[in-house]
Amino acid sequence: MIRNLAVSALALGAMGCATTSYRAADVPAPVQAADSYFVKGANAVKARAATRATKPAKNVILFVGDGMGISTITAARIYAGQAKGLDGESYQLAMEKLPYSAFSKTYTHDAQVADSAPTAVAMTAGVKSYNGSIGVTQAANLKDCASAKTSGTTTLWELGKASGMATGVVSTATITHATPSAIYAETTERDWESDASMSAAGKAAGCKDIAAQLIDWTGSNGNGFDVIMGGGRANFMPNTVADPEYADRKGRRLDGRNLAEEWKAQAPNRTLVTDKAGFDAFDWTGAGQVFALFEPSHMQYDLDRNKTDKGEPSIAEMTRAAITRLSSNPKGFVLMVEGGRVDHGLHAGDAQRALGDAAALDEAIAAALAMTDADETLIIVTADHSHTLAMQGYPQRGNPILGLVKENDQLVLARDGKPYTTLSFANGPGSVCKEQPDKKWLCDRPDLTNVDTTALGFQQQALIPLGSETHGGEDVAIFASGPGANLFSGTVEQNEIFHVMAQSLRLTK
Repeated sequence: MIRNLAVSALALGAMGCATTSYRAADVPAPVQAADSYFVKGANAVKARAATRATKPAKNVILFVGDGMGISTITAARIYAGQAKGLDGESYQLAMEKLPYSAFSKTYTHDAQVADSAPTAVAMTAGVKSYNGSIGVTQAANLKDCASAKTSGTTTLWELGKASGMATGVVSTATITHATPSAIYAETTERDWESDASMSAAGKAAGCKDIAAQLIDWTGSNGNGFDVIMGGGRANFMPNTVADPEYADRKGRRLDGRNLAEEWKAQAPNRTLVTDKAGFDAFDWTGAGQVFALFEPSHMQYDLDRNKTDKGEPSIAEMTRAAITRLSSNPKGFVLMVEGGRVDHGLHAGDAQRALGDAAALDEAIAAALAMTDADETLIIVTADHSHTLAMQGYPQRGNPILGLVKENDQLVLARDGKPYTTLSFANGPGSVCKEQPDKKWLCDRPDLTNVDTTALGFQQQALIPLGSETHGGEDVAIFASGPGANLFSGTVEQNEIFHVMAQSLRLTK
């Protein structure tokens, strides 16, 4: 069942709170339809639609580059172009070729700088909420996990399932991570990916971990997602069972449940996949649901993906497979594809791995564009938030984006007499400030003159010392094509992305 659909469209109209009407005959009204952010976002998109001719969309694909801010897109463009032996500066990513674009404001209900959980909810459910929470509205009490039951949301994926559409999610992070879980979970604790992470109080209150919520998610008029692909096997396996690929690792669950096997047993014609061989063997053109978990935790960075015998499909391969499977539904589909490890590379101060994953996500976007009809499929590419990555100095044209700044083929020295890289971070583990034995802090940049800053694993320098680099709060880009894409322009609230998708699919009016 779709969660929390007790509030009818008629009741919402009687409240006088919501001005949006719905196809109540076949799709129930979202339970958050009276939320102030929801109402404002719906009306903003309706106002634009009233002055712009729009066609209905049959399908929607939402691409999320987690943490993929403007500086990351620019650096990824140059990186991808240079990797192909082309002029990086003038190179165009597939996402940059989409005909419509806008800026997205990513602040949350309680924070100027967002985390990935509420920003994903903004896009999947049309409301702004709290950092650290998933699938709830501003009415939630973050100190009471049970409040998620009374302040939940109905996501676009649930609306789609209610109308008979196929649904899918692909991520290079754990499938229980903040962004993918925002399409099915409701919790005030984004880190409760398995029961091993839950507090005793949360368990006593009857709250559920995110992995369990995924297994229990069925939607309406259906039996759950048609395609699920990503990482995070350990969150679905008991701590007494060895991982199918890594004999020295076990599951994380403490309740003894093997959720993946439970999912398989819930309905006929279901397939579990744990490796590249299983992925390659699955008939994506056929019928049946597939649940693919390729790693105990996150999937490998794209630049590391083929360096061991633990091969994994690329995000482009997963995207092609998902579209192939979902396209068999004549009523259309809703798909999220997340490049989750862009964010992880940035948090680690590892620009190269972040850019590698951003470039891989762009290949997935190109694949989707090639496989879909622009008259039928609304494709949106965006980020949930930004990071503190900076692109700086006056490097000469064609200078390696990961290299030291050069002008006229000569290293440019800072006032401390040392060279510096084009890319750096405002904060993070690569800080030039180090704690000394006397507990005092000394800021002294290492000399990079003889360091290969293009080597995989090089950590860009940063100023403020933090164990993990933080998110940035500036607006992020939206690129779009297909029916409804012309509803993006200027600067919009992030939760309007949901309303563009929902109204384009005619799941709301």
